[in-house]
Amino acid sequence: MTATVDVPARDAARPPARSPRTRRLVTLVLLLVLVVGAALASIAVGTRSIGLGEVWRSLLDADLTTEEAVIVRQLRVPRTVLGLLVGLALGISGALMQGHTRNPLGDPGLLGVTAGASLAVVLAIALFGVTSPSGYVWFAFAGALAGTVLVYAIGSAGPGGATPLTLALAGAALSALLYALVRAVLVSDSQTLDTFRFWVVGSLAGRGAEVAWQVGPFIAAGLVLALVNAPALNLLGLGEDVARGLGQRIWLARVVGLAAITLLCGAATAACGPIAFVGLVVPHMVRALTGPDHRWLLPCSGLLGAALLLVADVVGRVVARPGELQVGIVLALLGAPFFIALVRRTRAAGL
Repeated sequence: MTATVDVPARDAARPPARSPRTRRLVTLVLLLVLVVGAALASIAVGTRSIGLGEVWRSLLDADLTTEEAVIVRQLRVPRTVLGLLVGLALGISGALMQGHTRNPLGDPGLLGVTAGASLAVVLAIALFGVTSPSGYVWFAFAGALAGTVLVYAIGSAGPGGATPLTLALAGAALSALLYALVRAVLVSDSQTLDTFRFWVVGSLAGRGAEVAWQVGPFIAAGLVLALVNAPALNLLGLGEDVARGLGQRIWLARVVGLAAITLLCGAATAACGPIAFVGLVVPHMVRALTGPDHRWLLPCSGLLGAALLLVADVVGRVVARPGELQVGIVLALLGAPFFIALVRRTRAAGL
């Protein structure tokens, strides 16, 4: 007589669990849909709302000269494109930063990128009289690059070379010094303060297509380096000794990662000013869906960063009509309580 085992009805009816790859693909597709929806909302919603039908006509008919077409083509499309680029850059650079420093609270500013860019913008305004975003974007990018190079030089000066701990400590120390210099210049020059405060708050407003063209090539190069760096970052997550045993060149992985962070965060900061919480919060949100594999974590973080930035920009336009609230302020108001709740419910150390 053959023995039988009774299977509970609820277990028999339970659908099979999705494989990690299927879950990641679904996440990627949903994020793509979210980005498209956020981009359409960014073009259609503002101080003056424009219907989607009129948006499509304005985009497809280059000869259309209505007021709505001018607003869409000359104001909102460049702003939306810049928001996509900056959101992609901040989301991916945040994931790279947390992976390389093994620090769950790591954000792109930890390597001195934001502080270096801020000091360069202050000096450009105070010494050279630069007042437009298209003018000081190059100064900001040069300052971001200089800040990262100094942090890496200081962090690798010891006998053990560059490690996540020494890079984080060097970045924190150098950022404190650079911000002190920024404050020293601002205290002594009120005119510089008036101009600088519009940049430092973080905003997409007032940036035309020229700024997007200026930073676009740097962001594209940073995206390529980030994707190339993803497999090495997975190996580094196993420990440097294990990665070295598997044939990974640790110094090369660090240099490529830092170069990607500098290009992405430096270009984003130069274009729109320091925008907080995108690089900090987004990787944690995505990691809960895709896991720690950086081949999926990086592109998904970029997509969610772009969608989050555009949604925050739309919210800033709606809540303060007929004016608008800068996207950096909106993200700070939304990001701080969300990140506190995220830390309380998850183990943020599980990178």
